[in-house]
Amino acid sequence: MSLGVFDYRAPRWLPGGNLQTVWAATRALRHRGPPPVFARERWATPDGDFIDVDHCHAEAAAPRQHLVLFHGLEGSSASAYAQALACVARARGWDFSVPHFRGCSGELNRAPRAYHSGDFEEIGWILTRLRQTSAAPLLVAGVSLGGNALLRWAQEAGASAAATAAAVAAISSPIDLAAAGAAIDNGLNRQLYARMFLATMKPKALAKWHQHPGLFDRERLAAARTIYAFDDAFTAPLHGFRDTPDYWARASARPHLAALRIPALLLNARNDPFVPAASLPTSASRGVTLWQLAQGGHCGFPTGAWPAQVLAMPEAVAGWLAAHRASL
Repeated sequence: MSLGVFDYRAPRWLPGGNLQTVWAATRALRHRGPPPVFARERWATPDGDFIDVDHCHAEAAAPRQHLVLFHGLEGSSASAYAQALACVARARGWDFSVPHFRGCSGELNRAPRAYHSGDFEEIGWILTRLRQTSAAPLLVAGVSLGGNALLRWAQEAGASAAATAAAVAAISSPIDLAAAGAAIDNGLNRQLYARMFLATMKPKALAKWHQHPGLFDRERLAAARTIYAFDDAFTAPLHGFRDTPDYWARASARPHLAALRIPALLLNARNDPFVPAASLPTSASRGVTLWQLAQGGHCGFPTGAWPAQVLAMPEAVAGWLAAHRASL
């Protein structure tokens, strides 16, 4: 276990977790040179549905490494962190892929389900398929929800994970979902973040109800004003959980960190608006690296002069993954 961190310093003109979060997502520069160009591939899922996977193929004839990113809640390959990591992968000569969780690629999925923070079976199916065309075990990162789900896959897979992934990194991930859920649903966070997420999640959920009438309690969903209420009406019942507390307890990665059998990085800012510092681990099992920075916000970490850029964090994460490819 290591508490070492990369040398991150927030710009003086971007004080506080909220500014660092919002500016990084909306205003900061996310690539050097031309923007990444993705090629989309649609995969049929075993249950008759589909997911879309966006690829940036390396210019090298035979890239030695394949980096995979699982995005956060309502994210996609268009998210700032995905664009920045694609730029970093390109500079290293790596293939890069962003699998979209169901319903996040711009088209509603078909099955009577969506995605959730503990979706480790979906993660496993995706990684197994990507590994089939990769020359070496994958390097895998997950941001926020995607990072927690990625850790849950590695925990469930145990020693067998090493055949698929050489190392994993969870960035700004709410590994204690109850603590993060309480934080995002209260005070300013409820107005800034919960409202933003619900503005896209609720219409997609209602469209899902029209696909499958009676799938869940439509009136409860329409009345939801918090992430807790949304998960209670939609996420939990669609994915086999009793209710929100059951979902958050069973999907959280923090209780299972000792089960990890491949190198894992957990990167968090202690001023993250909705991943409370008190919910982060203070120690971890062998092979787990904790980077807990004083600043950075949620999936932020902007650096440099105006208008700032968001490449420093992806560069640090890619460097850590490359250095930890060896099995434990």
